[in-house]
Amino acid sequence: MCVVYRRHGLAEGEFDVLATLRRAGEPFERAPGELAAHTMVTTGAMTKRIDRLERDGLVTRRRSTIDGRGRVVALTGAGRELIDQAFTEHMRNERRLLDHLTPEDAAQLESLLSRWLAYFEAPVETAPEAATRGAAGRDA
Repeated sequence: MCVVYRRHGLAEGEFDVLATLRRAGEPFERAPGELAAHTMVTTGAMTKRIDRLERDGLVTRRRSTIDGRGRVVALTGAGRELIDQAFTEHMRNERRLLDHLTPEDAAQLESLLSRWLAYFEAPVETAPEAATRGAAGRDA
């Protein structure tokens, strides 16, 4: 994957930002905080990514028309063209990797990855919840 990103002059995080903006649909823009949330990075890391992408002419930053204190990051024409090319190549590469699996193996891989992902996406239990659950389990 990273080879595909580098071929287009992008780091993985920059690809994520461009892809997130592209998925937003017309007019291909989001607030920096939304981008950080969607790509699961800190706002500081997002600022660095946006700075690089803006320097390369792939995104622009402007004041929000809704809240003059806020900013909006938008894809430029060059940014949209680049992410469309990079994403297409990325998907072609993923297809190439999966083509080596039988349909049965692909189904098994999907099942395993779904269970694995569900584990990491499960809500984190807080200490009071765990203590309550533990006490209830002992009383049974």
